[in-house]
Amino acid sequence: MNLLRSATALVSGLLFGFGLALSGMMDPEKVLGFLDIAGAWDPSLVFVLGGAVGVSGLGYLIRARMARPLLAPRFEVPTTSRLDARLIGGAALFGIGWGLAGFCPGPALAGLVLGLPPVAVFVAAMLAGMLLHRLSAGGWPVTPPRQGELGR
Repeated sequence: MNLLRSATALVSGLLFGFGLALSGMMDPEKVLGFLDIAGAWDPSLVFVLGGAVGVSGLGYLIRARMARPLLAPRFEVPTTSRLDARLIGGAALFGIGWGLAGFCPGPALAGLVLGLPPVAVFVAAMLAGMLLHRLSAGGWPVTPPRQGELGR
């Protein structure tokens, strides 16, 4: 079963990376053009976002009809909808970083295969920020959240 889970994760990751490359999400100039709504706006990434929302919605519909996932003991679905300072601050920090660099974590990690120095610098800074947060928020090692704790 672990081999099947690993193979499924690998194929899913490759498909995700291919989709990011095909859609232009790994090109910071395209992303910055999409975010520049007051200037030379490039609306083409609206289709990427629409596709992502559609796939996510389909996933939730399928999940509602399943007793449990095929390759995991249970579904990991956020159960809280509480807005707090950490969530809003994290979202703002994510948006600022995305707007300044033109990268978000998924496309940046996929972009590492291109070997471009700006991508490597962004990923290194992202990992350093994650480490700094982890050390300031309670140390190491990271313990995964229990069911229902995602988003808290």
